[in-house]
Amino acid sequence: MKIEYNEKLKKLPPYLFIEIDRKKKEAIEKGKDIISLGVGDPDLPTPEHIIESIQEAVTKSTNHHYPFGVGLLSYREAIGKWYKKRFNVNLDVDEICALIGSKEGIGHIHLGFVNPGDIVLIPEPGYPVYNTGTILSDGIAHFMPLLAENNFLPDLDIIPENVLKKAKLIFVNYPNNPTAAIAPKEFYIKLIEFAKRNNIIVVSDAAYSEIYYDENEKPCSFLEFPGAKEVGVEFHSLSKTYNMTGWRIGWVCGNKDIVAGIAKVKDNYDSGVFQAVQEAAVAALTSSQRCVENFRKIYKERRDVLVGGLRELEWQVSLPKASFYVWAKIPEGYTSAQTVSKLLDLAAIICTPGSGMGKSGEGYVRFSLTVSGSRIKEAIKRIGLVKW
Repeated sequence: MKIEYNEKLKKLPPYLFIEIDRKKKEAIEKGKDIISLGVGDPDLPTPEHIIESIQEAVTKSTNHHYPFGVGLLSYREAIGKWYKKRFNVNLDVDEICALIGSKEGIGHIHLGFVNPGDIVLIPEPGYPVYNTGTILSDGIAHFMPLLAENNFLPDLDIIPENVLKKAKLIFVNYPNNPTAAIAPKEFYIKLIEFAKRNNIIVVSDAAYSEIYYDENEKPCSFLEFPGAKEVGVEFHSLSKTYNMTGWRIGWVCGNKDIVAGIAKVKDNYDSGVFQAVQEAAVAALTSSQRCVENFRKIYKERRDVLVGGLRELEWQVSLPKASFYVWAKIPEGYTSAQTVSKLLDLAAIICTPGSGMGKSGEGYVRFSLTVSGSRIKEAIKRIGLVKW
């Protein structure tokens, strides 16, 4: 029997981070001492009080059934209180839906709002799932370059009029993956006006909002600004903030009609988030945030070691204000892919090619701050031995 994938599946590029993980495993099998600065998967453990919470929650028989619906009321209330305290944003419980990690919701939102031939405005370089969802919903991607000269913000003014007429969604992601840029208030105000004028839904991906390095420059929430709830939603995750990547827990919040549309898609695709995980998420959001402060200190130390070391080796790299990524210009005369291959072959270091996250990422590589400071120092030592 000949197995034929459908046309949409054929259009999907290989998922970048699966490819990176495959190369990592291959190198390890060859006996290499790999330093993985590729996938953004925190190495720090989930805080003990969150683990204790799920250990108790998993024993409750009430949590052993299908967790249908938008999520536990206690979870949605905890999200609302967290948003009020962190961003001074008021959220009603019907403006929140639990997700099996924010990736799941980001990948599914297209199914609720994009018809075949509709356009989705996607930042690039950017998270590959923005485009994956577009392809699987028969939408058309219009990529918005994130360039250094624009502080890695999309230039809304240069999007063609014929594109705007067919656009249904616009994705924004700050703190940004992969560039580590943060967006100023003025950008969000302009974005909301842009969305109203063109009848486009704003999809804000705020997964890295709690990884920042200056108390005076905390990242904003899109929902902080007047009119935001009229035009969009924000996706959030406990993965990066609390080192819960494997737990698969997040949420979407904002415009209640958009949230309801996402929930309707989910009702037909999954059966909800395991309630024990939701109870643990409540513990994470409502307990002391000292653990998050400690994580930020650790990432800041790692950032300073990596950026300082790369600069000593005459790499061009700016000091990120947020996220746990470092976006570095590559040595002259090489492509992003060639740089990544050379670092893997000669230094046993894995990083992410900027071109793998969009053509505007060419000329850069992304390093993740997800190994210890001592391993980062070792990585710098190895990079220094590579002849370019």
